[in-house]
Amino acid sequence: MVDVSAKTDTQRIAIASGVLRMLPDTLARIRQGSIAKGDVLTVADVAAVMAAKRTAEFIPMCHTIPLTGVEIIFEELLEPDNEGCIGLKAVVSVKCTGQTGVEMEALSAVSMALLTVYDMCKAIDRGMRINSVQLEEKRGGKSGVWLRKGIAT
Repeated sequence: MVDVSAKTDTQRIAIASGVLRMLPDTLARIRQGSIAKGDVLTVADVAAVMAAKRTAEFIPMCHTIPLTGVEIIFEELLEPDNEGCIGLKAVVSVKCTGQTGVEMEALSAVSMALLTVYDMCKAIDRGMRINSVQLEEKRGGKSGVWLRKGIAT
C-alpha cells in the first residue's frame, strides 16, 4: 500500500455511476414491487453501502477508510437502446475526512448496487447487462477537483 501518513486530513468526495440495461417489463416489475426476492432498490441501496464500507477487504491495495456518508440515487433511463432495453442508472456519492480518496469505494458501491439488482431480477431477465461504471467526480486532497468532461460543476 502507498504510505499516506504524511498527507493531511481533508474532506474527500467521490461520485461514481453505472447503468444496468434490462427489458422494459423488468423495470416495470421493479417499480411495482413484484420481484420475488423483494424490494429491489432497497436491497441494492443496502448492498451499495456495505460494499463502500468493505472495499479494502476485496481490493488489496486500498486503505481502510472511515466513511462519513454514502448516498445512492437510482434514475430510470427510458430511452430504449438498439436492443429495445431501457436502463436503471445508479449514482453513488461517498464522503470521508481523511488522508486518501474514496474513488474505489464509490466505484465498488455502484458496481455492487447494479450486481444486486441483476441478482434479484435474473430469473425474469438473464440478458441484463451492466454498462459504463465510471468515476464522475472527485473532490479533496492535494489534487483538488476532478470532473468527468461534460459534467457541470
